[in-house]
Amino acid sequence: MDELAVETDAGRRADLSSMLGLLTPVVKSWPSEHCLEANKWAIQVLGGYGYTRDYPVERLYRDNRLNHIHEGTFGIQGLDLLGRKIVGDSGATLGRLVSMVRATIAEAVEFPDLAEDADCLTRSLDRLAATTATLLDCRDVALRTANATIYLDAFGHVVIGWLWLWQARVAAARLASEDPSASERDFYRGKLRACRYFTRQELPLANARLELCASLDDSCLITRATDFYGA
Repeated sequence: MDELAVETDAGRRADLSSMLGLLTPVVKSWPSEHCLEANKWAIQVLGGYGYTRDYPVERLYRDNRLNHIHEGTFGIQGLDLLGRKIVGDSGATLGRLVSMVRATIAEAVEFPDLAEDADCLTRSLDRLAATTATLLDCRDVALRTANATIYLDAFGHVVIGWLWLWQARVAAARLASEDPSASERDFYRGKLRACRYFTRQELPLANARLELCASLDDSCLITRATDFYGA
């Protein structure tokens, strides 16, 4: 949005606008879905006190639960991402996003400590691209979008994995080129640790979800209410 505000070239503005459109459902919904987990764990850490009003975490949970709804539910954002933004230009904007991620990966591999993170993100990115191609080839709109919410969740994981690797690359460069104070060094190392945590414990979830999407699973699509209580 910052670049779009100052860009004067028409072609570049069009590219920025389409990229903003592609990422908007991710920015709206992925944090709404997963940042609520932070509130959940805050309650869990405090135990019974977390569920009472002795601490503000139960209020924060109730307040943040609204984020799932007022900007559009997770399911609606998934349909927007896959059914409109990606299908709308046959994946062209996604292709440019993939190129941006690969550029960050290429910079990160220059630091040995980030080799594992870069490799894992590459695999998830490849799977995202392949899964998207499969979905675009599916002409049955209902079948293509049957797992759009899961696709959005996996898409968000890949984007967040990219942002963590970008931060880790900056931190690694600072650690390698400067002599920061102890507190600054801890801060940079913290970025590397957080990136590694996401790489190992969160990013693999995207692969499983993308594999399901690529299979064109119709479990939800063919299920009817009467399957549970009869006609």
